[in-house]
Amino acid sequence: MTTGEQELRELVAGCAWLTRALTVVRDSGLPDAWIGAGALRDLVWGERYGDGFDPATVRDVDVVFFDPTRLTRDDDHRATARLTAAWPEPPWQARNQAAVHTWYAARFGGDPIEPYRSVAEAVATWPEYATAVVVRLDPTDRLEVCAPYGLADLLGGVWRHNPARVDVARSRQRLARHRPAQRWPGVTVIEPG
Repeated sequence: MTTGEQELRELVAGCAWLTRALTVVRDSGLPDAWIGAGALRDLVWGERYGDGFDPATVRDVDVVFFDPTRLTRDDDHRATARLTAAWPEPPWQARNQAAVHTWYAARFGGDPIEPYRSVAEAVATWPEYATAVVVRLDPTDRLEVCAPYGLADLLGGVWRHNPARVDVARSRQRLARHRPAQRWPGVTVIEPG
């Protein structure tokens, strides 16, 4: 285990809300299910670079799972409904990463993408390096971390464009919408370009 992984484990363990969300996801029965992106970033940056973490400000709890046998958007909606039934409070958003290729081009434009072969492969394409991180609880309540680019940007408070899938124009739109420097004054923003 790296020092960064230990630091992340301590931050997550100190947040009862995220720990409960992770438990719900683990117990949901969704295959290879993880929480990542904004909710995790909000926790880390709120605690390290802002005024603390407030679950009420989380826009959505991104839950990713991997099931190559169920590739419809209805399956995503059913997965989200399953999580909501278990705990209605968080704004759950479940997405099967095995199915992203079936809708990505229609939603975001551009050429069709190849099917992902794993959650890790999908996470490696997420828009910023700091949000290209997912976590889950194993059956013994130990936190597992999947961070294809490591944890330096997440823990170091660096907003940096990941060009793997998102172009510069969309990255600038995300930067304007999320306003990281205003939300977390200690965060460093590297302008996409």
